[in-house]
Formats: sequence, C-alpha cells, structure tokens
Amino acid sequence: MEKKRVVIVGAGVSGLTVCKHLLELGCQPTVFEADTMLGGVWARAMASTKLQTPRSMYQYSDFPWPESVTEEFPSHRQVAAYLDAYARHFGVLSCVRFGHRVVGMEYHGVGEQAMAEWEEWAGNGQAFGSGAGEWQLSVADADGHVETHKADFVVLCIGMFSGVPDIPTFPAGKGPEVFDGQVIHSMDYAKMGTSKAKEMIRGKRVTVVGYMKSALDIATECAEVNGTAHPCTMVVRTKHWIVPDYSVWGINGKNFTLNRFSELLIHKPGEGLLLSILATLLAPLRWAFYKLAESYYSIPMKKHGMVPDHSLFHALAAAFICVSPKDHYKRLEEGSIMLKKSKTFSLCKEGVLVDGEPSPVKSDVVIFGTGFKGDEKIKDMFTSEYFRNVAIGSESTTVPLYRECINPKIPQLAVIGYSDTHSNIYASDIRAKWLARFLDGSFRLPNVAAMQKDVLEWEKYMKRYCGRYFRRSSIMILNTWYNDQLCRDMGCNPWRKKGFFSELFEVYGPGDYANLLSNSKSKEH
Repeated sequence: MEKKRVVIVGAGVSGLTVCKHLLELGCQPTVFEADTMLGGVWARAMASTKLQTPRSMYQYSDFPWPESVTEEFPSHRQVAAYLDAYARHFGVLSCVRFGHRVVGMEYHGVGEQAMAEWEEWAGNGQAFGSGAGEWQLSVADADGHVETHKADFVVLCIGMFSGVPDIPTFPAGKGPEVFDGQVIHSMDYAKMGTSKAKEMIRGKRVTVVGYMKSALDIATECAEVNGTAHPCTMVVRTKHWIVPDYSVWGINGKNFTLNRFSELLIHKPGEGLLLSILATLLAPLRWAFYKLAESYYSIPMKKHGMVPDHSLFHALAAAFICVSPKDHYKRLEEGSIMLKKSKTFSLCKEGVLVDGEPSPVKSDVVIFGTGFKGDEKIKDMFTSEYFRNVAIGSESTTVPLYRECINPKIPQLAVIGYSDTHSNIYASDIRAKWLARFLDGSFRLPNVAAMQKDVLEWEKYMKRYCGRYFRRSSIMILNTWYNDQLCRDMGCNPWRKKGFFSELFEVYGPGDYANLLSNSKSKEH
C-alpha cells in the first residue's frame, strides 16, 4: 500500500485519525485542508463552546488527554490543543497541505455505465479496484490557483457541521434584502474570532434563529456581553431536548444508554429472531426509563413552555440532543435571553416578524443558528451528475453508506465522520482503524447487492426510532452493536470486557479499543 496514492480531504477530527492509521501501515497520504489550521470545527469554535461529551468518552483510543486537563467538559481551546498534540505526536502534520480546498472530483478510467453494472464494489470488492480507475481532484490554493491531483483512493473527512450552511428561504420581499441590519450565519460568526464577534454584538439588539448548539452558544455570548440592557432574542421554530447534564434523578444516563444491556432493549439491523423477541419483551423497560428521564429534564422546560413535541428517546436515537450552556435557564429567568416560539418567521426593515405578534422583534443583527447541510457538502464534492445522484440518496432515504463509510455505488472512496453519535472522535477513530485495514487488504467488502441490503436495514432502523430525523445517520443508541460489526470485519474480538456481567452492564468507551488490532487475524498482513 505504500505506493498507492491516497488523498484525505479535511484535517479535522476524522482526517487526523485516518492519516495516523495509514501512516502506521506504511502509506503516505496527502491531506488537503481548506483552512490554515487543523481541527475542523474546533479550529473556529465560539468562545463559549465546550464539549457536549465527557472528556473520557471524547478521545482517541491510543492518545489519552493530558493530566493537566481535568474538566469533565473541556473548552474548545483545550480540544484544539489536544488535536494539535495528537497530530504532532503521530507525525500527521507533515502530510497536511493547509490552505488547499478540493473544489471538484472526477473518476477516470471506467465509464459510468460500466460502474453502474458492477456486481462487486469497485469491480472486484477491493479498496483500489482493478487499477483501471483513478480519481482526479481539482485543488485550489489560497490564491485561487487550481491544480489537478490524482489518487487511487479518496477519503472524505469533511464532517457535518461546517461548510454548507442551512440558510432559511423566504418569499420575495420578506428576507434579508429588506432588513436594515446585518444578517449572518453562525458559521460566519465563529470565523470572526472571539474579540471581533463580541465587538459586533456589543450594545446591539441581537436575534438568533434556532435552538440547538450553535444558537445556544451565540445567545449565551450575547447575554454575557449585553446582559438585560439589550436582551438576546431566540426565535425557536422547533423545541429540542436541551439538558443540563447526563444524570437522571442522580443516575448517570450513560449506564442506560452506552452498554450492551441498553442495546438489548432496541431492535437492531440484522439482529435475528432471538434478539428481536428480546427487544420486544424489554421494550416496556426502555419506555419506562425514558419517561423517567423526560420527567426530570422537562422540569425547567415546562416553566418556559419548551417541552419538545418529540420524545427524548427519538432525540437521543437521532443524536439531536444538546447539553445547555452554563446558566441557560438562569438567563431566561433574568431576561438576558428571551424566547419567541414561532414555526415561521420573516424579516422586515426593523427586524424579525414572528407568528402571533403584530410588531417585529426589533433587531440590529440577525444570526442564523440553523445548522448545516452535511449531505449537500458530500454531493458538492463531485463533478459528475452520476455521482451527485447516487452520493446522498433522496429525501426519503438515509445517506447510503455501508458501515457508515462506503457508498456501494462509488468506487475507491470512503466517507469518515458523517454518521453521528455521542462521541464523534471515538467513532471516527475506530472507523479509521477499519478503513486502514481495508486499504491494507485485510478484508474485502461484500458484493454491491449485499451492501445495499445492509444499508436498507439501517435505514429501517433509523426510520423506526428517529422519526423525521432519520436522515441524520446516527448510531447513537447502537454504538457498541455497530462497533462489533467493524471488529468482526477486521478479524478482531468485539467483546472487549472481562467477564459476562462486565460485558453486559459496563459502559463501552474509547479505551476498550486501544489495542484493538493486537489480537486480530489481520495482524498477519
């Protein structure tokens, strides 16, 4: 594999670990990073942004946090420093070409009709195919000069939470063009840097649209800067489960969501008859736990009319849950943050018009904390209409990724870091191990039909448990079940604990996969 040309797009959480594992196998990949620094979303995070996941669960399996970091939820600066230390320790930085953006990709050597008819992925089920095809990437540098780079394999590590903002659409005459103030997306706010961002909002009437992580962080910063003198208004179109922590009536929630026992309560893709019967019999226990959790988490929400319409279980299954910033509900009480619940909104000269109110929310700055279009970002990487059509599926399907990594219809390419879970660094780490072993020839993929059948099984699972959020491609509540599949592919023992009861009830985390490949059959290769 050392002579193969492998290109990694993105030097964030996923790109770094993919590069590290390829280096260990003798490959010298090239990493194209559009930004001038590594870390992905952590390179340009807002000052108030912290981890949503406890530190012990948010780390690479072979690189623990330094002892100097003691916070359970480290700040974005601490996360960025951790990622930088990881890259330096494993020699990843020498592979990264900063300020180089991949603006298009084309596959050459095999016609699209021939590819569409392949029964085996890439023609033979192997990472680099038969050698007849290759990717050609158009890469623009900081000055806009575009060069063509060829690759035998491409790994897209472009994430979900950056790049292509999800901007609300408006009828003519009711959008940003009629507003006298400034309209930006949370992505632009984060790119400003702390000092410039705070200067922009200081003394201003700020309206934030959205009620998830980025919107909450921005509202928190506005409240810190302006207090009650200029309250920040949040336009909430969809109420979400915003929880203070992961404890429920004194019980750590991860003990009921991140172990094998919790997964016995859920119907799983390809589970078989016995596990299906068990999941059905244990479903009332799952229902009771989540109702108990809802009763706890909804206490402060009820006071402000913010209990979501969807269940906590659906939100968790879709990884659509958020830990509230410090003192969020205190700020609602004191009035430095104000909520306006409205399914629709529009802009006018003075500010934002919301449902049921005759006058607008007067604003100087409107910030869209409305998320990103991660699937569109994948689609936009391709020049060919064929690949653009098959890359992300349709609005009625999940994004078609076998093992959440490989599109059955796109050869010599993997996507790492798109599927969501409680700890994306942990998920990307084991996926990188899996991908490195696949590229090293340690195992082959099933045929295209079998991969598509597996994708469909996961789609049924997502639609069953995630409701309207099924396209988020989450493995949140089946993390260990999913990891088991990757382990078996690699020839590793998926049972990482000592003893039956430990396997059943102890929480699985990054440390359990630290020496994953030491007992694998693939070690021989």
